[in-house]
Amino acid sequence: MTLSDISIREHISRTVMERLDQDLERRREALRDYLSLTMPNLSETTSDHLATMVPTVLPDLYAKWIAMFTDRLLETVPRNQLEFLCDGSEENSAALILIYIMFLESERMEQQIEDDLKAYGLEHSTDPDAGGIVADYLRAKVEQLRASVGGNKG
Repeated sequence: MTLSDISIREHISRTVMERLDQDLERRREALRDYLSLTMPNLSETTSDHLATMVPTVLPDLYAKWIAMFTDRLLETVPRNQLEFLCDGSEENSAALILIYIMFLESERMEQQIEDDLKAYGLEHSTDPDAGGIVADYLRAKVEQLRASVGGNKG
């Protein structure tokens, strides 16, 4: 059975987002916890503000980066391999996540993420460090994702 580009995009997006995205309150709680552990000198007001503000933007950034990832796969991976990766099996879903992590760690994407987070910080906060805080949070999320996929394979 041949999958359309749209089907492949939807499958990859759904697979990655299921691992990355949580409901709004869980994202806020996770961010508050992260900020309190990694930046104990951050004021409670700033921490609460970031925890409230950041989670609503993350799904948009995730969607942008997943779309870039999918575009790259469609450009570079043979169709039969893409269809195999999109078969819905746990092993191939884990493989997609690992490939996504590797994509995020590429020099090009590290720069893209930095640029997106700087723009986010300038647009949504008066704190010049907001983009850096979010970047650190996202790096921690990628590590958590890597651990969860590694745990599924072992």
